[in-house]
Amino acid sequence: MNMMTEPALLRLDEARRVLLDPYQIDEIALQRALGKVFEHKLDYADVYLQYTRSEGWSLEEGLVKSGSFDIEQGFGIRAVQGEKTAFAYSDDISELALLEAADTVRSIARAGKGSAKVPSDTRRSAARVLYGATDPLGALDSNAKVALLQKVDRLARAKDPRVVQVMASLGGEHDVMLVLRSDGLLAADVRPLVRLSVNVIVEQNGRRESGSSGGGGRYSLGYFDDALITKYVDEAVNTALVNLESRPAPAGEMSVVLGPGWPGVLLHEAVGHGLEGDFNRKGSSAFAGRMGQRVAAKGVTVLDDGTLPDRRGSLNVDDEGNPTQRNVLIEDGILVGYMQDMLNARLMGRAPTGNGRRESYAHVPMPRMTNTYMLAGDRDPAEILASIDRGLYAVNFGGGQVDITSGKFVFSASEAWWVEKGKPLYPVKGATLIGNGPDALTRVSMIGNDLRLDSGVGTCGKEGQSVPVGVGQPTLRIDGVTVGGTG
Repeated sequence: MNMMTEPALLRLDEARRVLLDPYQIDEIALQRALGKVFEHKLDYADVYLQYTRSEGWSLEEGLVKSGSFDIEQGFGIRAVQGEKTAFAYSDDISELALLEAADTVRSIARAGKGSAKVPSDTRRSAARVLYGATDPLGALDSNAKVALLQKVDRLARAKDPRVVQVMASLGGEHDVMLVLRSDGLLAADVRPLVRLSVNVIVEQNGRRESGSSGGGGRYSLGYFDDALITKYVDEAVNTALVNLESRPAPAGEMSVVLGPGWPGVLLHEAVGHGLEGDFNRKGSSAFAGRMGQRVAAKGVTVLDDGTLPDRRGSLNVDDEGNPTQRNVLIEDGILVGYMQDMLNARLMGRAPTGNGRRESYAHVPMPRMTNTYMLAGDRDPAEILASIDRGLYAVNFGGGQVDITSGKFVFSASEAWWVEKGKPLYPVKGATLIGNGPDALTRVSMIGNDLRLDSGVGTCGKEGQSVPVGVGQPTLRIDGVTVGGTG
């Protein structure tokens, strides 16, 4: 056996064991379904099968009050002709259901002339091992999962007497996918995913504030050792205690320093979505038609990289069977790339970039981000903070939203400080950052040398589909940002 292909073969064997063997079907049955679709002329078709087993446990008021266990499995068949897509799916994995779904999607090609043959042999996807293929849920038994959450509660309450409420959740999933394409490519992946979330509420003199932390990635549940659990608890409690001292945030246009790591979610929302192929092909992105142009300040380099080991947004192959890539989107301020799935890449005359993603077998793929981040610069973070005469230091973010067409965004800071003469004076509450993504990138004036990725908590929504993602950035100074405050 060629050692370079062994990981891909092992994943393929697992996918066959879970998705084909129990239903007495094989790749020949999948080829028959695709062949039925191709009785009319098409550009492309695929069949995607998926099995997902997930668990969730949550603690509140010192008790593990709920536990969930879920299994989802099924397939989707897609046919593409030009810009049109026909799609059918079922949770019944059987040859009869496959053929019925193929009949349903075949109608898209009735206006086409001629037919195409689906290859009778298959080629396998490239080998890669970015994460383990074992079931992540099996690392801990039920008692250990409950004990882990109880430990979170105990540590948080012991850390400070002002902690009055602790909420924690532990989740994981074992996801197996298999895709056969009309060009003969057969690809499979086995994807673990775990996450621990910690939320605390503190009270002092009748005032209540909250703080949160957590993380995860493509690990087993054994990833959450004592040191990591303690780190999450410390971060959540510290944020809540800082917020107890917060004052109303000032409003107006000012320089803002963004902390490293999770604040990269602003980059993800305000810039990342605008660099997805579908929005640019349709001309609805603020970045449409700007390839090769300066869209950001010098020094700003933005990547989307699905190849980072064990990261929440990483994939061995995307949901169309293409290997993920390290895609440079903006290089030293110049727009150099978009994220592409197969449909939009073909229509734009580009190559796919490994960004074809779908929430599940019941959804069509579209170009989506994986791990999106800005590369580090050469400035010391302390120097960046010291450069602010009067402004805001946003250590961390909560939620936000963006309008893809205009690039306008609104983000709320979950921890922020008012800075004067380079010194953080006091924490502020209710600060929102308001701006335009493409414009904000041109206002980046200092880039720190402390690139950090988020702890593994990101979920991205687009057109009703949610997928796990990662974000990251170094400390940044952005000038002329509009801050909406309460003071």
